[in-house]
Amino acid sequence: MRPIIKLALLCLLVSPTGWSSEPPGAPKAIDKLVIYTAKKIITMEPALPEATAVAVAEGKIVAVGSLESLDSWIKQTNSRIDRRFEGKVIMPGFIDPHVHPSLPAVLTQFAFIAPDDWSLPTGEFPGAKTPEAYIERLKQLANQHTDKTIPFIAWGYHPLWHGTLFREELTELFPDQPVMLWHRSFHELIANDAALNLLGVTEADLVGHPLTNWAKGHFYENGLYALIPKMPFLFDPARFGKGMQNFIQMVHQGGVTTALDMGTGVFGNPDAEIKLIRHTVESTQAPARVILTPIITDFIARKQTIEQALQQVDKWRDESSHRVMFDRRFKLMIDGAIYSGLAQFKFPGYIDGHEGVWMVPHKVTEKWAQAFWDAGYQIHAHTNGDGSAEVLINLLKTLQSNTPTADHRLSLEHFAYTTEDQNRQLAELGAVVSANPYYHFILSDIYSDQWLGADRGNQMVRLGSLERLGMPFAFHSDSPMAPLEPLTLVSAAVNRVTINGNLTGKNERVSLEAGLRAITIDAAWVMGWEDKIGSIRAGKNADFTILEADPYRVAPKRIKDIKIWGTVFEGTPAPLSTD
Repeated sequence: MRPIIKLALLCLLVSPTGWSSEPPGAPKAIDKLVIYTAKKIITMEPALPEATAVAVAEGKIVAVGSLESLDSWIKQTNSRIDRRFEGKVIMPGFIDPHVHPSLPAVLTQFAFIAPDDWSLPTGEFPGAKTPEAYIERLKQLANQHTDKTIPFIAWGYHPLWHGTLFREELTELFPDQPVMLWHRSFHELIANDAALNLLGVTEADLVGHPLTNWAKGHFYENGLYALIPKMPFLFDPARFGKGMQNFIQMVHQGGVTTALDMGTGVFGNPDAEIKLIRHTVESTQAPARVILTPIITDFIARKQTIEQALQQVDKWRDESSHRVMFDRRFKLMIDGAIYSGLAQFKFPGYIDGHEGVWMVPHKVTEKWAQAFWDAGYQIHAHTNGDGSAEVLINLLKTLQSNTPTADHRLSLEHFAYTTEDQNRQLAELGAVVSANPYYHFILSDIYSDQWLGADRGNQMVRLGSLERLGMPFAFHSDSPMAPLEPLTLVSAAVNRVTINGNLTGKNERVSLEAGLRAITIDAAWVMGWEDKIGSIRAGKNADFTILEADPYRVAPKRIKDIKIWGTVFEGTPAPLSTD
């Protein structure tokens, strides 16, 4: 026998594992196993759709089934059974794949007066659906404003409900008090004379900002960059920090354990924004993670090159913390806000003849998209009207032609209005959709009457079409474009009953199963995190939403009323109330 063979055999004899060694990252023996039992566990896993027990260790799911089927784990580990959820229903932790943490952090500093009702950590704000109701409420709240160093600001104004209120009208209503209206879209601000004077805004400040109107005191879309720097109080650490705590509370109350930000830097100072978000989320040990997304308009407004942007995002990703992180995604802005009537529609357009806006020139968008596509980023595109959907489809064809990419999951964000033909093209091209079904609830009736006509207005957010095509889609709030309440979004999509109680576009309703998938496993798929979150199976993060009732056993109109006990984030229970 050759010496080398003798040596090998000797090694095998003296070493119980031969020449093999434990690979990096290999699982270790589970210790301190916690088994949560429940009345029902809705797993969103087709192979095992229901269970009554789930075992958790080290923030991960170890096993799912019943106490009987988990018996081998119970016998062989240091385990304990936690029965606090035995009368409740466990679902995968809800996902909101399109939020802006800084929007609630800023806007909840102020009063809400919108067409729809709002229940916030800062109070209850009933809706105002007529000009008279709006002005009465505006005067009432403005009269309660005591801080003379900042204007009175109210969020939620919309001219289709509240009438025309620009600089002249606001100045007539409030000749001496600085007052500003933040549009229901968030994409517009209106100021009276006193507010412009208090902020020190002059007509010269508007040079180079075409989306502004000095005479009307109107700043919209990218024109906001002319005004926001004059409002430093928005980002005062104490004010912003309290607002960010409001956002965290809204996330928790909605049962959300993963929130995907869709536009870091919308206020023009992304580094400061990231620092404030991270400080609040990490210091409070919030029971949720927030994933941040860079946005094209931020870099363009700061005159950054594509190369500088890619380097900056790499730096932000390296600075990720446990709960606040960047991965590889990038957001484009195609058209304007649907709430503002600035979405781009193809023929016949808007009834009154006004036009939408393009947020970034198409060639510039294509250049940035191609660079981030080639760098392996998932592309998300703010896209509202069928005109912008056509542009996005053509862009996706160009990207695929230049750099063919499998499983790219380019995401159309918002999905206010598309045609059946466009939906089929998007499906064929491998796109996904992150939709806001609340648009139909709040906008369908009034847009049918004023801007789009009944056929297009009733068919806003055509989710039934996507379900029929088998195309993955998720629901998002884009809070405060909709309440940060995933079950409210499911209700809007399943029922398609408007703010006025009308059932419209009934063929675009989705099944309850599809609706629940859109806030769990399909939302995880849309954002590329399906291997970590979205369903309850061994190996995934132990993120759960705890419900007081089974969504499959309540009437469809009651889905949004299901009470939420709280959440479990990475294995740790987080009740909404400690009572």
